[in-house]
Amino acid sequence: MLDFKIVRDEQSGELFIQTSICGKPLLTIPQLNKSTAFTQEERLSFGLLGKLPHRVETLDEQVKRAYLQYSSYTNRLQQNIYLNNLHDKNQVLFYKLISRYLGEMLPTIYTPIVGTAVKRFSHEYRQPRGLYIAHSDQNQIEEIINNRSNPEIDLIVVTDGEGVLGIGDQGIGGMDIPVAKLMVYSLCGGIDPTRTLPVFLDVGTNNQELLNDPLYLGCQHPRIDTEHYDSFILTFVNAICKHFPNAFLHWEDLGRGNARRILDKFQNKLCTFNDDIQGTGAVTLSALLAACEVTGIKLEDHRIVVFGAGSAGTGISDQIIDAMVRRGLSPEEAYKRFWLIDRQGLLIDSDLELTEAQKPYARKANEIDHRLIHNKQYPTLTDTVRQVKPTILIGCSAQPGAFSQDIIETMCATCERPIIFPLSNPDEKCEAQPADIITWSQGKALIATGTAFPVVEYQNHLMEIAQCNNALVFPGIGLGIMAVQASRLSKGMIWAAAQALSEHSPSKKDSFLPLLPSLNDAQIVAKRIAVAVAQTAIDEALAQRNQEADLEKLIQELFWEPRYLPFRKVEA
Repeated sequence: MLDFKIVRDEQSGELFIQTSICGKPLLTIPQLNKSTAFTQEERLSFGLLGKLPHRVETLDEQVKRAYLQYSSYTNRLQQNIYLNNLHDKNQVLFYKLISRYLGEMLPTIYTPIVGTAVKRFSHEYRQPRGLYIAHSDQNQIEEIINNRSNPEIDLIVVTDGEGVLGIGDQGIGGMDIPVAKLMVYSLCGGIDPTRTLPVFLDVGTNNQELLNDPLYLGCQHPRIDTEHYDSFILTFVNAICKHFPNAFLHWEDLGRGNARRILDKFQNKLCTFNDDIQGTGAVTLSALLAACEVTGIKLEDHRIVVFGAGSAGTGISDQIIDAMVRRGLSPEEAYKRFWLIDRQGLLIDSDLELTEAQKPYARKANEIDHRLIHNKQYPTLTDTVRQVKPTILIGCSAQPGAFSQDIIETMCATCERPIIFPLSNPDEKCEAQPADIITWSQGKALIATGTAFPVVEYQNHLMEIAQCNNALVFPGIGLGIMAVQASRLSKGMIWAAAQALSEHSPSKKDSFLPLLPSLNDAQIVAKRIAVAVAQTAIDEALAQRNQEADLEKLIQELFWEPRYLPFRKVEA
């Protein structure tokens, strides 16, 4: 662990950094490096005299130079590499730069460009970040945890790289995802980056291309079996509970066979969260609540087809079910509003290969109009749309072009304002292009996508496309949890987050504006979500501190913003 503390002066109340690290090492630690912003007094005290150019710069002056450097790269992957290199050198400058150009730069460090970086991980590798825990190191997990850089940890994001975005098993390249998620937590949710930890659990990879790559940096063998995997995960979670009993543990991009199972197993043991299941569900529910307000049709009165019944598809469906039940339906009535389609076709209860998460959504075989499916065992997406005539269509399939013109026109024939969400990302995996959906629906469709798309021009109108970006919801959830040190993340807290986000929908002002706010408003939204989540935790007796606090004031005070702190030297 690094030898530094952030301390509050007892007299002035100002924060400062207390450390014994001096000279060149101080300039190589990104959490501490201020580069040309070290004052003359600090340069004298910490052995930096002569190691920096004479001029002492402000953080704003450094940001101007960094933006010019960033802008000199025209390739998005090169820009991603530049920003990550900056993060490796000067953490505060990195966050200040991106916070100033959030809408422009967030897609470069997060989705969609992070998907390209993940694929290139072993070839573009420059600097280790976070903790890498191989399954063969199971008996040394505590030692590995003690080797972390940041002393105090409030937030951990962990992956095993099996289900990255829509591109599948990327092995050790998946480490870029927790790193990027934590950047978003800090940028949008005001989480202090010196109190976070990205973790990669290396259990091998089934990606043959990676196994054949001589430069691959992970365990170069197929993924371990379920029994050994579960033992490894349990050892890891137990170690986290021991060392960081109040930390928020965020699971990301696990395989569809493990994600739900792990969440169900541990969600009552510690404060934990799966963004692919719960985060995607919450942000999609928010967009749906906004869309329902535009259509005038209550959420519980819609017919919903979900194409892609993996972690994201079932997670979204579960969140909508919970919302419908809260609005008066019985669980049985709510499930009847859904038709989920996976690789084999429509989920039917006679299918012996359904996952536990899929089983509640399986339709009875006698419901199927076999005249529409031409003697196939399972109805396809097109078959289902023709029979069900859905009012909401959601895509989590990573099947580009799956939402065809025929499907869109079929929906429009029976629905005045169909709600169509092709959510798969990156953009080349999207089920349909927004411009095509708008054309095929004659401008009637209410659209949200999983990745950013440009404005669409239709009949002399410029139509902005809402992005169901989890960055709009998980930072606020994390901030709210940490504000009151919630012992668990409940369904009620997720529902509160979804409602808070939907209140910021631009479509409330004009039905042709986006269903969700832009990333430029992410910090404002995160603070509102944090207040709602913290209040719900208090109401549900899950808060362990600050139960009587003024939550808006508390959230504002807790919200970390990138700035340089003065240094004070202590002897080693």
